[in-house]
Amino acid sequence: MAVPTTGIFHAPTELRHSPLLTAACLASLLGGCAATGGPTDAKAARLERIQNVVVIYAENHSFDNMYGLFPGANGISRATPEQMTQLDHDGKPLKELVVFGHDGKPDARYPRMPNGPFRIDAPPVNRPPTTIVPSPIHNFFHNQEQINNGKNNRFAAMSTVGGWTMGYYDGSQFKMWQWAKEYTLADNFFMGAFGGSYLNHQYLICACAPVYPSAPASIRARLDAQEKLEKMPDSPSANDGAVKIVSTGGGTQVTPDGYSVNTAQPPYQPSGIPPAPDGSRTLANPKSGPLPAQKAITIGDTLSAKGVSWVWYGGGYNRALADGMQAPDAKRTVIYHRGDGSPNFQPHHQPFNYYERYAPGTAARAEHLRGGADFLQAIAKGTLPAVSFYKLAGVNTQHPSYTDIMTGDAHIDDVLNRLKASPQWKDMLVVVTYDENGGYWDHVPPPSGPGWGDRFGPGTRIPTLLIGPYVKKGAIDSTPMDTTSILKFITRRFGLQSLPGVREKMGDLTSALN
Repeated sequence: MAVPTTGIFHAPTELRHSPLLTAACLASLLGGCAATGGPTDAKAARLERIQNVVVIYAENHSFDNMYGLFPGANGISRATPEQMTQLDHDGKPLKELVVFGHDGKPDARYPRMPNGPFRIDAPPVNRPPTTIVPSPIHNFFHNQEQINNGKNNRFAAMSTVGGWTMGYYDGSQFKMWQWAKEYTLADNFFMGAFGGSYLNHQYLICACAPVYPSAPASIRARLDAQEKLEKMPDSPSANDGAVKIVSTGGGTQVTPDGYSVNTAQPPYQPSGIPPAPDGSRTLANPKSGPLPAQKAITIGDTLSAKGVSWVWYGGGYNRALADGMQAPDAKRTVIYHRGDGSPNFQPHHQPFNYYERYAPGTAARAEHLRGGADFLQAIAKGTLPAVSFYKLAGVNTQHPSYTDIMTGDAHIDDVLNRLKASPQWKDMLVVVTYDENGGYWDHVPPPSGPGWGDRFGPGTRIPTLLIGPYVKKGAIDSTPMDTTSILKFITRRFGLQSLPGVREKMGDLTSALN
């Protein structure tokens, strides 16, 4: 029987129980099978020793912003003058870096600085990672213009905070830096899609952009002849103020042809939209514009089709669910609430809650969507499913503007120590990564071209750590990868149906295995 020698091998029905196929080959469905043992059996066995995959999803930092000084990595010192020098809208270098406030004008609390990368946690800025700092805009079309065909020199011009986008930290003070030194740091890993958290959470589970063909014109982006965001007539120079686009506020959520690329609220609770006064408490008010329920195939669906256990664990999910199901006029103290011990739950960071298959009342929802406390209990008991996604609560995500870096750093470190002490650790691979760059500059151009990218991404480079007993120790992995590489690994490990949006030429994490 002729079989593929590369890619994923899907055994014909009549041969799935054939003695011609070894157990290792059948279990992994990897390309190239041998009946009597050989290199392909060894490759399958290499993957099969990993019984538990854990993905920890943090937020909104580029690689250079957090690991730009990491020894041996492709960091800031390797940036070219063209990549470091930020341009104004007219293509000329900015005179200096100016930080803009909420009003889009220069913020007197921040010094004006030379045009180039600068330390956030050192003079003259002196904002240590224990402080809350500005959050650069991180939207779909903004990110494309910032990347500027790989030159990465329009970050300041296409930001609401101007030159703040060029800031970075000395990451050696982070606990996660020590995990990176002990295991593998991926320094060529990119966010799956251009833009922000909402779309990149979708890319983590389906490698796809949600569809919204009936979106009203008021929330569709307005693009110019170059397919860039249309600017207001009074949009200033980036030396003087933040860019002004015609589609402001919620008006850039959807592409002109109906793909939802910037934040939209889920149709089910917990949602940023309360229930309708006369409707079900489990639903967002349909008159207030939630995204229509989605029907695309996700990694959860392909795992379930093969009988592989999995759970999406959301920090603060159980509390937020009760919070969201209150009467429409009730005060919500968990969803988007930033004080009094609230987890600051972010509904648009819960991607499965947008899908009809996981609607309230379904068995799939009850089985696969759980809270962060359930995650910690499963770690302690050694009962984690084969695949776990852990979405940090807002307070622990490291997201600029509503939390600091060190709070999340300590939390992720604690989770990793719990996993290492778990009885399941010996068979585990942990991926600690970020949803997107948070609008921060990075000097490495994202891969592009057939097999590497498409209209939706990949976007800017992000930090990613690969941790576990089978991961190379003290290594830097420069294999080109993106968010869809996580899906590619899970698909190959468990012999799943491949998701169409997974990028063919991107790595699949196996380069980090020892």
